[in-house]
Amino acid sequence: MALISVFLIIVFIAIGAILFAGTKGKGIIALVAVITNALLSSFVAAQALMGHTFETVLTGATSFGQVPVSVDALSAWFILTINFTMITGGIYGFHYMRQYINQKNNITLHCIAFILTHAGLISICGVQNGMAFLLCWEIMAVSAFVLVIFEHYKEDTLKAGINYLVQSHISIVFLMLAFIFVAYKTGSYQFSAITAFSSSQTLLAGTVLFLCFFIGFAIKAGFVPFHTWLPYAHPAAPSHVSGMMSGVIIKIGIYGILRMLLLIKADYTSIGFIILFVSLISGVYGVMLAIIQHNLKRLLAYHSIENIGIIGIGIGIGCLGIGEANKWMAILGFSGALLHTLNHSLFKSLLFFSTGNIYQKIHSMNIERMGGFVKKMPQTAFLFLLAALAICGLPPLNGFVSEFLIYGGIYNWLFSAGLVSLIVIIFAILGLVMIGGLALLCFTKAFGIVFLGNMRHKEHKHIKEVTFWQLFPLYLIGTLIVLIGLFPTLFITILQQPVRLFIQEGVFNLNLIKVGAIDSLFDINWYSAGFLVLILIIYGLRKLATKNRDVEVQPTWGCAYETTDTKLQYTANSFVRSYTKLVKPVLDIGKKEIEITEVFPSSKHYETHPYDKIERIFIDKPLLWIKTAIDRFAFLQNGNLQIYILYGILFIGAVIVVPLLIEKITVFLNFLNHI
Repeated sequence: MALISVFLIIVFIAIGAILFAGTKGKGIIALVAVITNALLSSFVAAQALMGHTFETVLTGATSFGQVPVSVDALSAWFILTINFTMITGGIYGFHYMRQYINQKNNITLHCIAFILTHAGLISICGVQNGMAFLLCWEIMAVSAFVLVIFEHYKEDTLKAGINYLVQSHISIVFLMLAFIFVAYKTGSYQFSAITAFSSSQTLLAGTVLFLCFFIGFAIKAGFVPFHTWLPYAHPAAPSHVSGMMSGVIIKIGIYGILRMLLLIKADYTSIGFIILFVSLISGVYGVMLAIIQHNLKRLLAYHSIENIGIIGIGIGIGCLGIGEANKWMAILGFSGALLHTLNHSLFKSLLFFSTGNIYQKIHSMNIERMGGFVKKMPQTAFLFLLAALAICGLPPLNGFVSEFLIYGGIYNWLFSAGLVSLIVIIFAILGLVMIGGLALLCFTKAFGIVFLGNMRHKEHKHIKEVTFWQLFPLYLIGTLIVLIGLFPTLFITILQQPVRLFIQEGVFNLNLIKVGAIDSLFDINWYSAGFLVLILIIYGLRKLATKNRDVEVQPTWGCAYETTDTKLQYTANSFVRSYTKLVKPVLDIGKKEIEITEVFPSSKHYETHPYDKIERIFIDKPLLWIKTAIDRFAFLQNGNLQIYILYGILFIGAVIVVPLLIEKITVFLNFLNHI
């Protein structure tokens, strides 16, 4: 209780201090408050990961009773992930927001929302009462909305923020329906009531209840087809907010799904197949759309959908392992999902922060306007490349470790698979392979076009690297990415406590996981690291050998074609031209050409406009139908004052007449009943 009181006091004091502080002081107060609360909650989380669950009970309200607060190993894993990303995001954001230092009111609201977002995320991981959970969820959603619309004077930013807010509340509607239904049946909003209710019902009833929760959490997580808010909100937000949204805010949806799996007694086999199916579609569809994007932050946003799909595949494999009583399949599936949750928060926040460095210099996210930045921003280029290699699942970095565990879970399924399961296994492996291969294509394009080659615009020649303190949090993230890749057993061991909640067995011994080939994972990563060290040694010897020689810098070799026109370089569109032709029947890719009206035209403009076909089907068309239906009643709003007065008279008449009619009808029906 005392820890929670201190946590809340820090939040309220920080918010009060921000209101009266100077512009720079507001950022310092927000950062100190978040770091302090992060250290406080991390201490509790670390204890929980060592097996000491934190439990207390808050008084609550008369409407929904007491509020139990419990930080178990699952909560602890997410709390530590949230804290690390929020701290690095806060440090990066403190320096990133200096360009907006003249917007005092905006900064005030932004700093308050930053503190409340962190507090909301941590609270969600601890509360064990449905209504309190929804309250914390609402605080988190609204605060994140305020963070997204920082540049609200831009029309696209405001639209993206409202889109996010509306869909967040659709998520809340599904969660509220599920909590209220359980409370109606049991008379309690406690999480324990969910377990009691589902245990007293059939497995089918438990599965239906879980699916209601799943839809609510899937909207927040960004699973297809509930993802349509995500590609707009991420690019619209400031880069440190984009990193936090992709790193931890969408992960709170994953936490909700995993928490409900622990609470609800259901048919885990059916749930596993459903989650696996949705996740495979999310992973493949997300990366397919990412490849054809021209906006760098939108490209990264679609990769968030892809990686949520990978996490979902791990959860699906884990559920199927429980349903089929395959212990090691469940262990590898849940371990891979939880580790990839952390891994994705690391390399995706690093990608967004690196992208933010570029945006500060050129104030554009159009990939077609970039090029040659490796010469001007070498450290940013290195950090972006590190994160790109990690997100593609290449050893010896962290993305490889978690994906390897998920592959291990799928292959372990072969030992107990029937005919239907074998077909699913084939599609699951093909899906993961496609995701990995297409991710490599996408980030080869992204890194190559943005950082390699020659600069496409003369005004970019004067840009330079950002300051050390803006790079410092990026190096912290990069260090952890490498450490997880080189020492995977350490982090997999930490995962024993949260995973055992699902397996309901004692601590598993990593030496026994031969089916997951953890020993092979260790060897692969160290061999890969050794190869990279060899490359660095060769590069160092080369630098040493050429130390006293004159180095001449020339334009990038153009395959012996002599030209100084940078327009003849590969563009982002031309780089994936062959891919675009292949996927054109599946994706929605519009073209725009400027008609040639001159005999000798000086220039011709051509561009493509990728669009999300699922958004067109599930969002645009229903909205168009609703608008068409509403437009049929437009005649009611005709601007005639006399007609509006008539509406008022008719309304008053209806208020008087309708109750009288109901009373007369009731009397008549009672008379008929007596007869």
